Amino acid sequence: MKQATRFNALARQLGGIALSLAHGVAMSAGLMGMAYVANAGDGPTRVQFSDTFVETAVEPTVSELAMASGLGLRVTPPMSLPLVEAEQLYTPPVTLAPVSQPAPAPALKLAKAVVKGVEALGADPFAQDDGELSTEMVRVRDWITDTYRVSENAIEPALAAAEAHAEELGFDPLLIVAIMAVESSFNTRAVSNMGAQGLMQVIPRYHKDKIGANRGRNALFDPEVNVRVGALVLHEGLQRYGTMQRALQYYNGALKDPKARYTRKVMALKKRLMTIAGRTDTRTSIELAG
Repeated sequence: MKQATRFNALARQLGGIALSLAHGVAMSAGLMGMAYVANAGDGPTRVQFSDTFVETAVEPTVSELAMASGLGLRVTPPMSLPLVEAEQLYTPPVTLAPVSQPAPAPALKLAKAVVKGVEALGADPFAQDDGELSTEMVRVRDWITDTYRVSENAIEPALAAAEAHAEELGFDPLLIVAIMAVESSFNTRAVSNMGAQGLMQVIPRYHKDKIGANRGRNALFDPEVNVRVGALVLHEGLQRYGTMQRALQYYNGALKDPKARYTRKVMALKKRLMTIAGRTDTRTSIELAG
């Protein structure tokens, strides 16, 4: 009798369990339907039965607990685990160093070409800077160094002075060079029996006014000073006597020479220098005047 009663109680408990399972299945089916309807606009969402079954936690009834206790079973109530937020790692802010801009490259300055005036070029096609020899005088310099065995460094200042002072006084610079060749053979230290000194053999006691009071006794051994004073002496003779032939005879102290041998000697050498310089017209000023 007791066994029949116990069997009936167990049957009722199993029936309760079956009913609870049926309720769970129905509830899962309803949740799946609701999920499908909710996502109808965005497309069907796949929901598995195991997902709904796991997410739905059903607590055991009193009869289920009693039957489990009678059978010696241990029922563990469902546990609700707290949600653990994912650990967020702290990343300190990074301060970027300012990027230094490269220094701008210095602007290139183009050298400006020195352009002489058109009038100056037209007046003197052989114009040059101070101290620089013209193309003609460079040719003459090379001939002098080969013929008279003098160095370029020794003769070049005298040739530059000849070009400068001849232009100031209205002479042909090759005439000044010819006088130097006849008087001293381009020897800057030449001294005559009459006391004439330097390249153009100037006698100091006759031309102190042209040399200058503040200059020493050896001033005429300076090529530039000697050429300047010699050109002034020639210019003085031209002013006094009016012709280049008479001016050259005055320069040599031979005004009474009827044959004008000094003038012919200087002019012959000047004509040769004109050929060496590359001139096509080699007539001298005396020839043109005659």
